[in-house]
Amino acid sequence: MSTIKVSRLDFRRGARPILKGIDLTFELGTITAVLGPNGAGKSTLLGCMAGLLEPHAGTVELGGTELRDLHGRERAQRIAFLPQTPEIAWPIDVETLVGLGRIPYAGIASASENLAAMQRAMEMTSVSSWARRIVTELSGGERARALLARVFAGTSQWILADEPFAGLDPAHQFEAAELLRVFAGSGGVVLTVHDLSLAARIADRVVVLNDGCVVADATPEVALDPAILRTVYGVETEWLVAGSRRTPVIAIHGRYVG
Repeated sequence: MSTIKVSRLDFRRGARPILKGIDLTFELGTITAVLGPNGAGKSTLLGCMAGLLEPHAGTVELGGTELRDLHGRERAQRIAFLPQTPEIAWPIDVETLVGLGRIPYAGIASASENLAAMQRAMEMTSVSSWARRIVTELSGGERARALLARVFAGTSQWILADEPFAGLDPAHQFEAAELLRVFAGSGGVVLTVHDLSLAARIADRVVVLNDGCVVADATPEVALDPAILRTVYGVETEWLVAGSRRTPVIAIHGRYVG
């Protein structure tokens, strides 16, 4: 199985430690939400898992092989990365942007296979009607959906997404979450998210980081325990109850407890 295994991972910026001895294993067929306050190391962890950042110590393995030992093309075929603030430097249309997800398959897949993957990804994310629209002229939410289509076009085993719901309205947040759930039927998803309730709704597993360390790694109901959230975020929270069933909605009280 093509697991991602993070072992004793350390990362620093200058003299400042960002990640401290992280040990995590991610399995296919699941959605893992990585939470934590600003500066906790969430984006850095995803960058190391995607092979975009070189840790100062420790390893990241994909299917038993260290990322640094995989050819860049093979790594790109198996891991799709969606950054938090993607820069689009050229005024390209949506179809061209989605087609960038097929670059790792250049010379491997046929033109018809590439086109089919692009069309499927655009249909899944409801951007087919925007094929000729210029990406830099889209709204933030529209651009987020187009970028998600690019990721799906890559037909990878893993999607690592840094704040994939930022800029999306509630309806499209749930739509994107459902698409990731469909993907996780055969692949794996690791994403960062700030919305605690959204994480509780979509994730099979929640990893909470604080000050570069893992402070919780469990099911949403366990990892998002009010005591943990009080320590990490300094706020009072509670899980809401609807009838006899606990709903994955987390209420944050107005009181900051520090």
